[in-house]
Amino acid sequence: MPVFAYQSRDRSGKAVNGTLDAANSAAVADNLLRRGLTPIKIEESKGGGAGFDFSRLASLLERQIKLEELVVFTRQMYSLTKAGIPIMRAINGLADTAHSKQLKHALAGVAEGLGSGRALSTAMAEYPKVFSQLYVSIVHVGENTGRLEEAFLQLAQYLELEMDTRKRIKTAMRYPTFVIIAITIAMVVLNIMVIPKFAEIFGRFNVELPLMTRILIGTSNFFVNYWPLLLIGVVLAIAGFRWYVGTEDGGYRWDRFRIKMPIVGSVVERSLLSRFSRSFSMMLSAGVALNQALSLVASAVDNAYMASRIREMRAGIERGESLLRTANASELFTPLVLQMISVGEETGQVDELLKEAAEFYEREVDYDLKTLTARIEPILIGFVALMVLVLALGIFTPMWDMMNAVRGG
Repeated sequence: MPVFAYQSRDRSGKAVNGTLDAANSAAVADNLLRRGLTPIKIEESKGGGAGFDFSRLASLLERQIKLEELVVFTRQMYSLTKAGIPIMRAINGLADTAHSKQLKHALAGVAEGLGSGRALSTAMAEYPKVFSQLYVSIVHVGENTGRLEEAFLQLAQYLELEMDTRKRIKTAMRYPTFVIIAITIAMVVLNIMVIPKFAEIFGRFNVELPLMTRILIGTSNFFVNYWPLLLIGVVLAIAGFRWYVGTEDGGYRWDRFRIKMPIVGSVVERSLLSRFSRSFSMMLSAGVALNQALSLVASAVDNAYMASRIREMRAGIERGESLLRTANASELFTPLVLQMISVGEETGQVDELLKEAAEFYEREVDYDLKTLTARIEPILIGFVALMVLVLALGIFTPMWDMMNAVRGG
């Protein structure tokens, strides 16, 4: 993620400068405004220069906090705030008992910020690897409305559903992944150990081999003789793919391809739409303005293609269009969900109906995940059958021909 250097002033007019990780300059401006800072200048930090940027390296190496850790912390904050424990005391206590070094460091920084007079949301915004923009915004609304415990409860429920969805997707993909790994290992063993032995046997008879056999032997020889180059090629391909996906255009194209893929694309798309509907509903029920909620939800869906469509919805609303019209123009939602949005606008209960839309998508995802293995299994079986057929034609056919020639002789 790019690093932006900013210059701003606080409410007293004091200059406040620093750097932030964000998707773009608009996200930096939103972050600063939520912290009560007025941005003056925002520009992307460039690499190079007089010295090595160790802070940039540390930012790249720093991992995202595990979702399970954030869920536990949020649940604990809800229980403590509901019990009336002062925020400063709660944060210090959780910092002492946190298992994750990253969370412990972030909470120590938040406690330090609270001690210097900052709001909780402002202090949390300093640690974007731990607390997302959506998380900070909900906490900010809870502070301003005096319902901080409800904000943490909403966040805990949202994060728990998100964690459950991720676990179900991982469970559904476990079997296909295991089969693909097993097939890959089998192909490597065949090319290194099995086919070369048959090639030696066929070479002793000095006869013309079938085309399929020659292809198998040629592939095996290439694999055995040039495996270092193949390994380097695979590593470079993976690194190149990750670099391309990390670019703005590459990330957009890859995220669009993800939701268009056969079989699994619909599961990914509905999972993202479920996340959008639930997080958007949560933002609206917390009292966040419609256009700001769309901006925050765009970063929460974790898909560049879908985020661009959601930002187009925000632009349409800022032009005075209705939520239904912008949602229809985005071409993201099913007719049923569009009908829910229409009724929600008419009744003033968009947040409730979006919550129902999220539950609808979650049921669809749950059904798709249960049938995903059944849909992928015939493809895997077909691939294994094709591999066996190729081996049979390439290895056993010449053996039968040689046996017939021996009998005839």
